[in-house]
Amino acid sequence: MVKMAAGEENQQGHRAGVYKQKNKGHKHGKHRTKGEIEKDNKGRVSVTALTKKQRREQKRMDRRHQANQHRKNKKDMVLTEKRRLGSKDGPPHLVVVVTLHAGVDAAAVAKLLCSEGAGGLVRQERCVSGVAESFGLILPRFKQRFTLVRPDTADLYALLDLAKMADSLVFVLDPTEGWDSYGDYCLSCLFAQGLPSHVLVGQGAPELSGKRRVESKRALAKILEYRFPDSRLFPLNTEQDALLILRHLSAQRQRKLGFRSRRPHLVAQSVSYTPNTSAPGGAPATGLGTLHVSGYVRGCPLQVDRLVHLTGYGDFQLSQVDAPVDPLPLIFPTTRTAKPGKEGEVDMQDTDAAPVRVLMKADPARRESLQAEAEVDPMDGEQTWPTDTELVEAEEARKVKKLMKVPKGTSDYQASWIGEELDGDAESCDDDEDDEDDDDDGMMDEDMEGDDEDIDSQCADSQTAGSLCGSDEEQEELSPTEPTGADQRYDDHIDEEEEGEGLKRYREARAHELFPDEVDTPLNMPAKNRFQRYRGLKSFRSTPWDPMENLPPDYSRIFQFKSFDRTRRRILAEAAKEEEGAMVGWYVTLHIIDVPPSVMEGVAAGRPLVVVSLMPHEQKMSVMHLLVRRQPNNKDTIKAKEELVFQCGFRRFRASPIFSQHTTADKHKMERFLRQDAPTVVTVYAPITFPPAGTLVFKQRDDGMQDLVATGSLLSCDPQRVVLKRLVLSGHPFKINKHSAVVRYMFFNREDILWFKPVELRTKWGRRGHIKMALGTHGHMKCQFDNQLRSQDTVMMNLFKRAYPRWTYDPYAPIPLPWVKSELSEEIEDADMD
Repeated sequence: MVKMAAGEENQQGHRAGVYKQKNKGHKHGKHRTKGEIEKDNKGRVSVTALTKKQRREQKRMDRRHQANQHRKNKKDMVLTEKRRLGSKDGPPHLVVVVTLHAGVDAAAVAKLLCSEGAGGLVRQERCVSGVAESFGLILPRFKQRFTLVRPDTADLYALLDLAKMADSLVFVLDPTEGWDSYGDYCLSCLFAQGLPSHVLVGQGAPELSGKRRVESKRALAKILEYRFPDSRLFPLNTEQDALLILRHLSAQRQRKLGFRSRRPHLVAQSVSYTPNTSAPGGAPATGLGTLHVSGYVRGCPLQVDRLVHLTGYGDFQLSQVDAPVDPLPLIFPTTRTAKPGKEGEVDMQDTDAAPVRVLMKADPARRESLQAEAEVDPMDGEQTWPTDTELVEAEEARKVKKLMKVPKGTSDYQASWIGEELDGDAESCDDDEDDEDDDDDGMMDEDMEGDDEDIDSQCADSQTAGSLCGSDEEQEELSPTEPTGADQRYDDHIDEEEEGEGLKRYREARAHELFPDEVDTPLNMPAKNRFQRYRGLKSFRSTPWDPMENLPPDYSRIFQFKSFDRTRRRILAEAAKEEEGAMVGWYVTLHIIDVPPSVMEGVAAGRPLVVVSLMPHEQKMSVMHLLVRRQPNNKDTIKAKEELVFQCGFRRFRASPIFSQHTTADKHKMERFLRQDAPTVVTVYAPITFPPAGTLVFKQRDDGMQDLVATGSLLSCDPQRVVLKRLVLSGHPFKINKHSAVVRYMFFNREDILWFKPVELRTKWGRRGHIKMALGTHGHMKCQFDNQLRSQDTVMMNLFKRAYPRWTYDPYAPIPLPWVKSELSEEIEDADMD
C-alpha cells in the first residue's frame, strides 16, 4: 500500500513533453444540431468576414428574392387592373364594334349584344357624344358594366379615335370571305396605331351543309391566319352566343398600349359649350368659349394643371374639374327589402338629386403654359458695332479696283455701276435658291419645285463655299483674268459647234438612264454661284459636320433637350408615381377654356371627341423623327417636302417632311422620294411626343379622300440629326492616259474648275482622283486618278448640303371624305395586278 501511494505520487508529478503523440478523436457519427450550436455560442457572432463566394451566393439570393417580389407585385397589379375594369371601382368596359365587310349587318350585332336574353340591362342610350349607336350596358350576372359603341366605319378618323380608347374591339366578319378590301385597309390602320384586346365574331351561318360547310370553315380559318394567327372565331347568331362573347370580353387578358396607358384620357360622353361673354380684363369677346366634357378617366390619374389635347383641334388649358353623378352606376335589381346601410343598394332618386362637387381648380401659378414656340429675339443675330480697325480695312478694301472687261468707251463712273450690278447678281443667287434648286431634280422629276424654300432665309454669303474650296486669299487669286498663251493655243484646236453637238448627244444618251442625285451643270450661270451652298466631303462616314452650323431661322422657334432619352425616362417615371388628381374610373366633367366653336361643329356632325392629358413639354415644337415603311398596296410617288397628314399617337396634323436613310451614323443621306423597299426616317416640325407611339401617314387626294401611304412608329426628338442632300456632277473622260485623263462636260468655264478643285473625284468603276489643272476656258480639266480609267466610265463629283423640313405644321388635319368601296377595291386590284 505504501508503494502504491508512492507510485501515484510520482505519477501525478509527471508532465507530458512537447513530442507526445496526439491522436484524433473517434468519429461517433453524432453531429450537433443548430440548437446545440446556438446554445454553445450563446448569441456570439463570428467576426470572420464572408468569403467572395459566400457574398456572391448571398447577392444571388437577394436578386432572386427581389425578382420574385417584382414578379408578384406585377402580377397583383395586372390582376387589380383587370378586376377594376368594368367594376364599380373602375370605368365601364369600352367595347367598339367594327364591321369589316359590307355584307355584315352591324345593327343586328349591336342589338344581340344589348338584348335582355344576353343578360344585359341597357341603362343608357347614346352614351358617347357624337355616336348614335352607343349603349350603356350592365350585366348583373358578371357584375360588370359595358359601354358598347358602333362607329361608322366609313369615317376612318372616327374609327381610329375610338379604337385608340377602346378596351376591346369586336371585329364582325363575313362567314365566307372574312373581310373585304376596305376592311383590310381598316385593319392595316388599326394594326399600325396599336391594336387592343379583340374578339373575332362571325355573323350568320352559310347555307351549306356537310362537306361544303367544313370546307368553308377551313377557308375562313386560312384567311384569319394571315392577320390573327392565334385568335378564335366566335359565332354570333343567338342571344346565347352574345352572352358567351360578353363573358369572354369581361374575362380576357387586356393588351396594354404604351402611348395611352401613361397618359390620362377619356371619351366624351356629354359635351356642352358656353361662349365667352367677354375676355379677361373686360376686353371684348374673342369668339372662343368654355367646353364642358364629361366622361370616365382612364389610363392614370388626371391633373387639372396639365394641358389637354383634343384630337384634331389642338392643345388647351383646364380651369376646373367637377365630379357629377355617375350615369351608369353598378346597381343590381333585387326583390328583397334592402337593409339599411347595405353596400350595393343605391337609391336612384337620391343619387340623381346629389349636387355636383368641384374636385379641383387650376392654379394659375402652377398651370402649364400653352407656349409652343420659343421666343425669338431679332437682335440675337445682329453684329456688334465695328471697331475703328475694321472700318479702316473696309474703306481700303472698297478703294481696291477690280479688273474686269467693260465695253469700249465706258467711263470709270459707268464701270463702277457695272461692277455693282455684277455683285448684285451674285448676291441675288441666294434669293433665287428656290427656283434654281429645280435643276437639282431635273433628272428625277420636273415638277420638284421649291425644293429648298425653307433654307432661303439663311442668306449665306459666298464664303460658305469658299471655306470649303479655298481660303479668302485663294478667292482673290481666282478673280477673272485674261487667258494665257497656252490656253489660247489649246482653244485653237477646239471646234465650239462640234463641242455643243457632242454635249447634246451625250445628254440625250444619258436621258434614257436613271442616275440618282445627278444633275446637269447650268450653262447660263457659274457653277460656283449655283452650288455655293454645297460642299465636298472626303468621307461621308468619317468627315465631321458641325450640327450647329448655319441653322435656319426656324430653329430659333423650337425647343431642344440636352438629353431626350434621359428626360423621357424621368418624366415617364414621375408619371407612373402620380397618385393625386382625378383617379381612374371617376366620372368627371372637364372645363376646357378658350376653345373655338368648330369643336362643337365636329361633335354635331357625328364625330366622337377624345380628350388626352399631355405630359410636360408635349406642347412645345421641335424636330421629330418618325421611322416608317411604305404600304405595299400604295404605289404613289411621294416627294420630299410634300404636304402629308400624320397621326402620331393621339395627335393628328399636317406637315411637310423630308426623308432620310435609317442608319447609325452621325450623318444621314436625304432621300428625294419615299422609298418602297426600305424603312425611311421622316423628319418634321411637330410638337414633342414621348415614345412609344404608332404613326400613320396619309396623302390627301384632290377629290378630298386620303390614302394610307406609310406606317411606322415614333423614333426620337433630335434637332441635331444631320440630314445631307447629295448632288452629283458628272463628266465624261475625253482623253485617257495611264494615271490621268482629260474630263469635259462637268464644268463649262475655267473659274468653276479652279473653285471646285479641292473636291475629290470618283468614278462609277471605283476610281478616285482629283482635279490637277484646268485646260483652256471651255471647261476641260486634267484629272489625276489612282488607276487608269475606262472609256465607258463616268467621272463624278459629290457635293452635299444640309436639308431641313418646311415649317407648315397645322394641327387642324382635314377630315377625309367617306371611302367609296368600289374605288378602293379597284385601286387595290390594279396594284395587285401590277
